[in-house]
Amino acid sequence: MQEGRDVLSCVIASSQTVFEHAGGVIPEEAAREQVRYILPVLHQAMEEAKMEPRNLSAIAVTRGPGLLGSLLVGTTAARTLARMWRKPIIGVHHTLGHLSSPWLDLPQADEPRFPILTLSASGGHTDLWLRTTHLTGHLIGRTRDDAVGEAFDKGAQLLGLPYPGGPAIAKLAEGGNPDAFAFPMPLKQEDTLEFSFSGLKTALRYLLRDTENADHRDMAASYQAALCRHLIDRIIRAMKRHPEIRELHLVGGVSANAVLRTMLADALPSVRMRFPMKLTYCTDNAAMIGAAAQCMITERKDVAFAPFETHASLPLASAVMSDE
Repeated sequence: MQEGRDVLSCVIASSQTVFEHAGGVIPEEAAREQVRYILPVLHQAMEEAKMEPRNLSAIAVTRGPGLLGSLLVGTTAARTLARMWRKPIIGVHHTLGHLSSPWLDLPQADEPRFPILTLSASGGHTDLWLRTTHLTGHLIGRTRDDAVGEAFDKGAQLLGLPYPGGPAIAKLAEGGNPDAFAFPMPLKQEDTLEFSFSGLKTALRYLLRDTENADHRDMAASYQAALCRHLIDRIIRAMKRHPEIRELHLVGGVSANAVLRTMLADALPSVRMRFPMKLTYCTDNAAMIGAAAQCMITERKDVAFAPFETHASLPLASAVMSDE
């Protein structure tokens, strides 16, 4: 990673095939897989980037939140290498990594303009951020229950599809009719920017129970469209409340969903939208952590290198400093 945006290499050891029939990640097994692959991935990344330890200026690592076992494997490896190679280390909030992902591989001439509204959506979180700089802003909306990625996972499980649910439902929905089945709009009557996905999941369960011989492609397409409509509804509300917003960013694993991208473009044709440049940058990856680390150095200077602890439940408030 150079200058926080030029990605020299991005190597990912995915455990998707390990957990696709388990319906989700098994924390202990995830940590074991990380121990197994972390050094081979590191060596491959350094080789692809044509880098030696002496060429590095710092090491960045996720300090939380997440699965504690996996976090400890990562931070222990990073601390060990930092000591061996005599490099400073930067602990990065996982969410800040996702918020920084649209900058990866982005030309300097196409610099995003703040204030930016960012929807960060994955299996673990669904948050709306209003940001005035990389590291300042405030959280204006979040889910009350399931994250949207979790709703995809649970919906896929109901439909008999493997984990992760987002790609599985998207594939099944191809050729399906998104208007075949009606789903409710969560929190429709409430003046809020919060999300709620548990009701949509329940609606799908009842639909499967009460509908015989229905085309599962239509069900998947309708369910996917309902989840996307809820996300878009909150985004439109946020845009109306904050007319100062100059760009809309969509990050996290759900940002890879092609239907969501198309529906957003149709709903907000005049809004400047950005997504991570590659689908690889939508899901968890080391490049986004490097980008976030550069943002921390730029805005916080030496504070970026302050000692840190590893936390499984690191507060969202520590990702972006409030400007209120």
